[in-house]
Amino acid sequence: MWKLGDIVIREGKSWKDSNGVTHPQTWARWTDEEKQAAGLTYQADPKSWDNKFYWGWNADETSLIERSLIDINEVDDDGNPILDEKGNQIITRGLKYNAIQQVKRTASDKLSQTDWMVTRKAEAGTAIPSSVTDYRTAVRTASGAIETAITNSSDHAAFMALYDVPVDADGNPTGNAPINDWPEEI
Repeated sequence: MWKLGDIVIREGKSWKDSNGVTHPQTWARWTDEEKQAAGLTYQADPKSWDNKFYWGWNADETSLIERSLIDINEVDDDGNPILDEKGNQIITRGLKYNAIQQVKRTASDKLSQTDWMVTRKAEAGTAIPSSVTDYRTAVRTASGAIETAITNSSDHAAFMALYDVPVDADGNPTGNAPINDWPEEI
């Protein structure tokens, strides 16, 4: 990206330099030497990263800063708990906690589609089709298996692998990522 001091100059937009001279919106066609002569400096765009798993790059962009797998009890510089307005310690939730909460929401959503049948059975004694009870059991089983896989992730790489879709030798998907291995909906 090209900058004038600390200001990013956007392609397709005119801009004023420190002498008050307005430069045309076609400035991006200039050579690098012309841009530099006008006071612009080039700064490479920051490297990208997957913000699901990382906070970003370290200062010299040589390694990524991993998000924590576990919950962090926030403390100040002296090691004292940082409290919220109600006096409770502030906790920054880890990747495992957030992933498990998402699994619970997904399972709840999948089960909610047939909850009416369970209510009808309880209230009126109307039988629930076996395909529905089998599906509900499969959802609960899958939820448990996914939560166990999350909990058992021993490190960042193992946790990230839960999101990998299995593929064959040609790169074609052969199933679901472990984090999303739910039964087929009925």
